[in-house]
Amino acid sequence: MPFDNLLGGETHENKGFICLMEQLPWERLQIAITAVASAQAAIDWTLTYVKERKVFGQPVASYQNTRYTLAELQTDVQVARVFVDKCVELVLRDQLDTATASMAKYWCSDLQCKVMDECVQLFGGYGYMWEYPITRAYADARVQRIYGGTNEIMKEVISRAMGLGAK
Repeated sequence: MPFDNLLGGETHENKGFICLMEQLPWERLQIAITAVASAQAAIDWTLTYVKERKVFGQPVASYQNTRYTLAELQTDVQVARVFVDKCVELVLRDQLDTATASMAKYWCSDLQCKVMDECVQLFGGYGYMWEYPITRAYADARVQRIYGGTNEIMKEVISRAMGLGAK
C-alpha cells in the first residue's frame, strides 16, 4: 500500500497502535457525552410517562418517591454535564489527559446505568416492553461500561495517574 494511503502519512507506518492510543481520551469522552445525553433522554421520557400514568387514581408523578427519585437523577445528570463540558473545553485546548477522560467515561457510564435502572422502575411493567424507548435505552446502556475500556480499566488508569498501582 502506498504511504499516501496511511492514516497519518509515511511517518506512521507500523504505528497504528500508537495512533489508536493517542485517540483514547477523545473516544472515552465521546462515550461520556453519549451516556449523559442518554441519561437525560431517559429522564425526559420518564417525566412524560409519570405525568400521564395513573396508579390508584393518581398520576405516578404525584407520589413523593417519584418526585424525589427524579430530582436526584436530574441533579446527578446536571453534575455529569458540567464535568463533561469541562472535558470538552480541555479537548478544545488539546489538554484532555487520559486519566480525566477515563474519569468521565467510567463515572458517566455508571450514572447512565443508574438512571436507566431507576427510570425503568418508574415505568413499572411497561419499562420492559419494547414499545417504550426506555426499554431499548436500558438494554443499550450496559455496553457503555464495557467498550472504550471497561470501567475497571478506567479506574486502573486513574489510580496509576495518581501514582498508585502496578509499575
